[in-house]
Amino acid sequence: MSQYTAPSQIAQRQIEYFAGKHVLVAGEAEDRFPAELEKHCESVQIFTTNYGYHRQWLGHKSITSFFGAELTQDTPADLVLLYWPKAKQEAQYLLAMLFAKLGVNTEIVVVGENRSGVKSIEKMFQPYGIVNKYDSARRCSFYWGQCTQEIPAFSLDDWFKSYQVSYQEHEITIRSLPGVFSHGEFDIGSRLLLDTLPTLSGKVLDFGCGAGVIGTVMATLNPNIELHQCDISALAIRSSQETLKVNHLQGHVFASDVYSDTEQDYRYLVTNPPFHSGLDTSYRATETLLAQAPSVLTDRGELFVVANSFLKYPPIIEQSFGHCEMPAKTNKFTIYHAKKK
Repeated sequence: MSQYTAPSQIAQRQIEYFAGKHVLVAGEAEDRFPAELEKHCESVQIFTTNYGYHRQWLGHKSITSFFGAELTQDTPADLVLLYWPKAKQEAQYLLAMLFAKLGVNTEIVVVGENRSGVKSIEKMFQPYGIVNKYDSARRCSFYWGQCTQEIPAFSLDDWFKSYQVSYQEHEITIRSLPGVFSHGEFDIGSRLLLDTLPTLSGKVLDFGCGAGVIGTVMATLNPNIELHQCDISALAIRSSQETLKVNHLQGHVFASDVYSDTEQDYRYLVTNPPFHSGLDTSYRATETLLAQAPSVLTDRGELFVVANSFLKYPPIIEQSFGHCEMPAKTNKFTIYHAKKK
């Protein structure tokens, strides 16, 4: 069994495309293939919006990883290896941002699972230049192309989508970048979670903050809390920062891979955790979040979680807290609550 994901395997199969190139890896990269790629090209750098993936490359001798919503650093890259992201809008965003930075004559290799909609690159790349499919294997496709057109300057502000949320007679504006959870809508589970919360005080962590809906509502209803918001996605972090700003609220928004960068003295931990990793369902991060939650809570600190009702979270919460309550439940969602003893 290969140590690489299927998209990396098809890139490895076409390794000659990278010979002599300065490669910038971007998109939904998940494995250590850049280290293998480095053996076949002039240099490899990584641009990622995923903090967990970025942390994997910290300390690497010759591969630099850039983490953020936008690539602002200078790079010698003359070829982009784009792992097709799960959100089509995010692919559009990455193309516009990267090619505005890298310019005419930059080559691109796009790899992705066929079920991910990677074929969309054929139409999506038309404003930039040519792109064609050169290989198909392991239910993945391999495209090569080149930017032949002058690309307009990139402005992050152009990519925010704004929408209104009404909650308890408050009108809140949400600002969201492509690929961010709750991009353009108020999630039903988040609303149920907010309906269940008590009056909050002290330091509150909105874990997996997405576009900042939950944190912004909590700060609006409880103006004296010290709000912290974290996410693994740079696009989410930038969205939450913008959401707080437009609603004239204060909060500390930061990147964290589960609890890698959080503090350990939260009075409340409130979360609508994701359970998808790429195209696949993954519970590992959330299970770690629940199992280790007491370590970041104060004495008598409380956890509030909303999750799809079919997910088997109560045993994990019971093991870490000694109990698990369910203060609200619908056909689709359940609220879980536990207090540190």
